[in-house]
Order: sequence, then structure tokens, then C-alpha cells
Amino acid sequence: MLRVRCLRGGSRGAEAAHYIGSRLQRVFTGWVQRTFQSTQAATASQNTCAADDKATSPVPKDCLVCSYNEWDPLEEVIVGRAENACVPPFSVEVKANTYEKYWGFYQKFGGQSFPKDHLKKAIAEIEEMCNILKREGVIVKRPDPIDWSVRYKTPDFESTGMYAAMPRDILLVVGNEIIEAPMAWRARFFEYRAYRRLIKEYFNSGAKWTTAPKPTMADELYDQNYPIHSVEDRHKLAAQGKFVTTEFEPCFDAADFIRAGRDIFVQRSQVTNYMGIEWMRRHLAPDYRVHIISFKDPNPMHIDATFNIIGPGLVLSNPDRPCHQIELFKKAGWTVIQPPVPLIPDDHPLWMSSKWLSMNVLMLDEKRVMVDANETSIQKMFEKLGISTIKVNIRHANSLGGGFHCWTCDIRRRGTLQSYFD
Repeated sequence: MLRVRCLRGGSRGAEAAHYIGSRLQRVFTGWVQRTFQSTQAATASQNTCAADDKATSPVPKDCLVCSYNEWDPLEEVIVGRAENACVPPFSVEVKANTYEKYWGFYQKFGGQSFPKDHLKKAIAEIEEMCNILKREGVIVKRPDPIDWSVRYKTPDFESTGMYAAMPRDILLVVGNEIIEAPMAWRARFFEYRAYRRLIKEYFNSGAKWTTAPKPTMADELYDQNYPIHSVEDRHKLAAQGKFVTTEFEPCFDAADFIRAGRDIFVQRSQVTNYMGIEWMRRHLAPDYRVHIISFKDPNPMHIDATFNIIGPGLVLSNPDRPCHQIELFKKAGWTVIQPPVPLIPDDHPLWMSSKWLSMNVLMLDEKRVMVDANETSIQKMFEKLGISTIKVNIRHANSLGGGFHCWTCDIRRRGTLQSYFD
């Protein structure tokens, strides 16, 4: 827990004045509260209306939003857009989250479109993915297309945008609540705008809508001298608990959280700091428990290509990035599965991710999974588990930084809130 110590000093006269003032304030506050309560009671006695029923109902019957985990039957989903996607400017937080071999790419194309031919193929792949989801009985919603090349300026920084390709990065659904993540990359500061039309629609249906505190993204949020030169450097820094984001203000990406009913797991990463995690912990308490877990990961950013919960008591754990708290799951009777090595070739560009997007799958229910059509090894793994695979090719879409889990945000799954760790 973060602790804040408050100090108060001054002369005895000041203390006396403070005491008298506080007593007067209490008397006035009590009078206001009593007046408000009696007015409220009088109004309630005169107006018996349906609004009272809605206020006491935890989830309105017509609410479109309800999802507690990663595997209940999927009914409605948001799928991202690759349209107008731009390469983020090569700032310190982008450098810390990308691989050295692509740094020249960011330096050359930052603020410009991703390669047009590649983007065109990615758009076509995601359209086909949407069509397949619809054929599987899932309602598909899309964010609005936006020109991400527009330069913007705040009192603290200037940047261009990036994309609305990965709704999982910015939106977290917990029950009937949609939480907008504050994000940590300056290029993603205004990404929420692409989703506002949809979120208002869900809010009007009865969903809760929460926007986490928006960080200033001032220079103090980032370690401007973050020493990255090699993978070995990253390993050492991560092991020491050093990241490019500081504790200057809360920040987090929604994709660093993964849900299992009342228990939600999160990692401290390059984009999610402890203040952001603490904000989520306090916001979701007491109904949900937020647990920090960590991995042997040189570049932690988003949990779902490292640790992907795919069913009640079933989790995929990346063998290259072992979980330090894995015994927590084993003691609870969970089955921990190590997915096979990805088959994606070395020459395929992955500008913002590792090859392990092969395990970044989307569960349509406990017995159906959307998986990369090219990754035959992991398909066989799922089939051995009795899970049928829905094969889709999104290899060019992968280049933008995400797999099926990243490209989607499940809005409604048919299920109830349960605890899997009691």
C-alpha cells in the first residue's frame, strides 16, 4: 500500500485557531447534512418512481456491458481499426518498449503512416476476423476512424497520435463497468476519442463509465536517462524493479491487467506503475482483489503475451518469461500450460511486440478459441486440451503490436461473478 504521511506544525495560537475553526466547520457541516437528508427524505416520500428501482439494481437488465473473466461465452466485442495508423514519435518511452533493430524505423518514420502496403493487408485481415466473429454469433463493434497524423500540444509535451487498433490496451471491462485507462505513451494520449461514441452508447444502456486520472505525461513521468543498450541491460533493470515510467503520477495500460472473476492480476511494467496499480486496487475494492505478479521479462509491457488466463483453472504461461508467483496458481489447483515456441519467421516485422503473440488468443468460450492460422503448434496444443480452434490469419495485423486478445475488448460475456481462488 502507498502511505502518505501528513505533518502539521505551527504556534499554539495557530493550533487554537485551527481547533475553533474545525469546531465551527463541524457544526456547519452537520447542519448542512441534516438539512440535505431531511429534504431528500421529503422528496423521496412524495415521489415514488422507477428511478429508485434502477438505483438499487446492480446491473440494469438492458445493460449491454457485463464481463467478469476471459472465457465465459462471448456475446459482444469491440475490434480495433488499423486505418490511418501512424508510427509513434521516437520518444524515451517508445525506445524503452521497442527492440533495438527497429529504432532506426521509428527515427525515420515517427509521426508518419506505417508502410501503406502492409497497413492495407492488416486492414483486410481484421475485416475478415470481424466477419468470422459475426459468423460465430458475436456482435462486433468498431471504434471511429481518426486521422492520427495530426500533431497536438499540451502544456507538457507535443506529439502525433498512433492508432485505435488495440482496444484491450485502453479499455478494461469489470462487470458492468468500462474503465478507460490513462495510458503511458504520449502518442496515445488522445486515443480514447475513437471509442467515445461506443462508450456513450454503453453508458446509456446502463453501464458504469469510469475514466482513470489522466496523467500530464510531463518529463517527470519518464526516466529521461533510462539506460538501454542491450537485452542484458533490460534484464538487469527489470530485475532491479527499474522502468522507464516513474512514480510521478498514476499511469497504466489496461492490457497489463487480466481478469479471473473476483481476482484481477497485474504486472508493474514499462507502461504501468505502482501508483496506477494502487489506484485500480482502491477503485475496485472491496468487490475485487488486485494482485501484482511479475515475470523474468526484459521488457514488460502488457501481460497477455506472457500470462493469458484461458479458462477456470487454466492459464498459459510463457516459458521464456516464467512467472515468479506461479505457486499461487498451482496451490489453488490451477493447471499451468507452457505454449509451444512460435512459428512466425524472423524476417516478419514485429515493430512493437515479440513473437509470442501466438499465445495472445481470444477465447469465445471455454471450448472455442480464436488462434493464428499459421501457428499450427499451438493449434495442436489447444486440440489436446479439448478446445476447438477458429483459425484466422492476422499476421500483418500482428506487426502493429497485438494478437487476437489485444485487437479486441470483450464487452459482454454470458456469465456471473465468481471467485476462483477461495
